[in-house]
Amino acid sequence: MKKKFVSVLKKTRKKISKYLSTNRLFLSFVILSLIETVLLRNFTLGNTWDYKPFICDLALLILIGAFGYFVKPKKQFNYYFIWMVIVTTMCVVNSIYYVFYTSFASFSLLAALGLVGEVGDSLTEKIKFVDFMYIIFPFVYAIIHTKLKRGSYYHFVSKVENSKKMFASTILWGIICLAFTLVTMTGTDASRLIKQWDRVYIVQRFGIILYQGNDLVQSLTPRINSLFGYDEAVKNFKEFYTEKFSQEKKANKYTGTLEGMNVIFVHMESIHGYLVGMEINDQEITPTLNKLSKEGMYFSNFYPQISVGTSSDTEFTINTSLMPASSGIVFTQYFNRSYDSVPKILSEKGYYTFSSHANGVEMWNRNNMHPSLGYQEMYFQDSFDYNEKTDRLGLGLNDVAFFYQLQAKLEKIESEHTNYMGTLIQLSNHSPYAATDWHPEMYNAFGELDLTNTYTIVNEDGEEETITDDYLDGTKLGNYLISAHYGDMALGTFIEYVENSEYYDNTVFVFYGDHDARLAKSEYQYYYNYNTETGELYEEGDPEYVEYNNFHHEVNKRTPLIIWTKNNKIAKKIRKTNDNVMGMYDVMPTLANMMNFEAKYALGHDIYDIGADNVVIFPNGNFITNKVYYNNSNGNYLILNQDTDTGGVVINEDYINDLKEYTERVLTVSNDIVVHDLIKKEGNNIQIVEEESEVVGE
Repeated sequence: MKKKFVSVLKKTRKKISKYLSTNRLFLSFVILSLIETVLLRNFTLGNTWDYKPFICDLALLILIGAFGYFVKPKKQFNYYFIWMVIVTTMCVVNSIYYVFYTSFASFSLLAALGLVGEVGDSLTEKIKFVDFMYIIFPFVYAIIHTKLKRGSYYHFVSKVENSKKMFASTILWGIICLAFTLVTMTGTDASRLIKQWDRVYIVQRFGIILYQGNDLVQSLTPRINSLFGYDEAVKNFKEFYTEKFSQEKKANKYTGTLEGMNVIFVHMESIHGYLVGMEINDQEITPTLNKLSKEGMYFSNFYPQISVGTSSDTEFTINTSLMPASSGIVFTQYFNRSYDSVPKILSEKGYYTFSSHANGVEMWNRNNMHPSLGYQEMYFQDSFDYNEKTDRLGLGLNDVAFFYQLQAKLEKIESEHTNYMGTLIQLSNHSPYAATDWHPEMYNAFGELDLTNTYTIVNEDGEEETITDDYLDGTKLGNYLISAHYGDMALGTFIEYVENSEYYDNTVFVFYGDHDARLAKSEYQYYYNYNTETGELYEEGDPEYVEYNNFHHEVNKRTPLIIWTKNNKIAKKIRKTNDNVMGMYDVMPTLANMMNFEAKYALGHDIYDIGADNVVIFPNGNFITNKVYYNNSNGNYLILNQDTDTGGVVINEDYINDLKEYTERVLTVSNDIVVHDLIKKEGNNIQIVEEESEVVGE
């Protein structure tokens, strides 16, 4: 028995030795590429040793490598090297992209390569050496190839290798590894992989290679996407909106309060919600927004619902009450669809509609998408007097000059049109918030923002000593506060013009932040846990320590929404603060009620109809209510306002599951509308059931 065991052991060792000696090129490719994918997950997600994405990456690398056996040994290096360059490029791009977007890159971005030049400063400012370390691996592989070549490896392998046999056995091992991935896949895993709502989730579960391959399939072209699942999409679309149209239409005390008024949206770049009311050293960071929030209708828990399209996603959702596409960017890939949007609806009611931005019209493909949304005229960078050397701040024309030059354009519009709707897009407060170095006089013109902290200590001699600490100087948060302060002050010059103008008595303004500051969680320690009396940070366990984990960081990503008018009569009717959670998809139906137009295909709600029962859905499958924030990636949730009355609702798994089902349904219908152009193709095939209107309270 012992001899038999020894004999088997010797044969096994001999086979392993032979395999290792004749497959060094294949094994080197798999190992080096696998190390790259592990490092990428480590530096982005931190889950280096999670076996599921490891095995999935391994399976796909084995399957890719197996086809190298159809290539003659002397040419195999070329095949494997090309694939290694592909893996390396994948890792470099995603490493850089993750730092900026906290997500992973999509092939759909190839359609928007022209955007890189516009946001280049934002990207390059955050690039680190570690993002390029993956480039080392192809060079290591080339060195291995050179040594094998000098050692007559290829000559030896060509004599002993059976390509068909090696291909078959390698494919088998790849399939076995892949089968393990499929067996351990949950229903949630499959759903997220197919729908690609949460890119982080997919990379966590399946690795970067499967994610990127899956994304390539889904992002080739919208036409390909639209070829599949049309019948199911139509079915879901009709069921959803038949149910919606059959619901009783209710009026409330704000119904028609803004009917017949002009409306101007002011799209505020990277303005975070916590800025409203924020003071440092008795200085208001956003005095203009503070004023507007007190004089108008202020929504304190307003959330952006953006994906990889960031600002463009905001424009899309604000105007259509639809969600960003699950794969790709609506503005660059689905601009030729028919959308039921605010400017389109109002233009059909006789409104003149326009948009304006200090950047180029090609940015985010607005030259094509804005007409699709119903904007009749676009006033972009070419419409302004712009000197690159003196007027540039950040990505383009500074906000002060932008608002100043808009005055003449707006007065012309006011004189020529009875009713109008427009969108004004700010620019200066754009990441990386380092533009203060270019034209500091533009910021200082409104007064310098003092971000120092002064405190007193007792020194070694027992004497009191005053310390001035530049604790925010040079930090991302500090730069952001300075930049946001400038943007707010520039907005203030515009508001001053509006208030002193003979025009705009019949105009309502809608101010909204397009997304949060996109700062790292660690930056907020300087704000929440800085001890102003000692100049040190509170540590966990200190009574004053404020916990700020991933949940709190996500919940903190709210932006301001303010509806304001200088018309005192109207202002008195709408002046209030609404603390209910509200998403960008709720803006259109809320305005529709106030202006008396129909938002047929809105996925959001009139906030004064739904109130405290509102649910804000995010493109990655997360959601928030007044009671809870749910993270779709890990299935965990944070109970909000747990010390307050929850209205009889028990926060448990049933509550979460019901909201998960609703979230998935809304995301599915929204994506189907975008991909399959369902409003145009199927919108008229839905039966609208009219109900009598009833006035309700708030």
